[in-house]
Amino acid sequence: MSERHIHMAGHVVERHITRAGQGGGRDVFEYALLRVVPRVERGECVNAGVVLYCRARGWVGARTHLDEARLLALDPAADVAGVRAALDAVERVCAGGEDAGPAAQDDAGRRFRWLIAPRSAVVQPGPVHTGLTTDPVAETERLLELLVR
Repeated sequence: MSERHIHMAGHVVERHITRAGQGGGRDVFEYALLRVVPRVERGECVNAGVVLYCRARGWVGARTHLDEARLLALDPAADVAGVRAALDAVERVCAGGEDAGPAAQDDAGRRFRWLIAPRSAVVQPGPVHTGLTTDPVAETERLLELLVR
């Protein structure tokens, strides 16, 4: 099923709607990019990771990649080690286990919501987007390659 919408600019856009049981084996997922903003006053950022949550599978995961050259081009004095530590912490929280701290004891949905809540001026989550996937792990890797690397 699809709907047609006319945007303000006069363009016609088709939006496909998937009803329960019509997803072709695909599950809804949510994701947010992780951005590094080395100098908040300038507003420049480097995409450095993606956090993905799939409620149907009870799965949350993150993949990160820090392009140091791009970061240092924005701010030669950037704390690369600190940024790497923050990104590694996101991956640990998603993976769970003792290394992840108290947040890892929560279910996948709560961990995702905790990770996408703003808490740092330097490593920031972007807006949440949605999609459909048959494999959340592969989708996380695909988004990392498409949007970060």
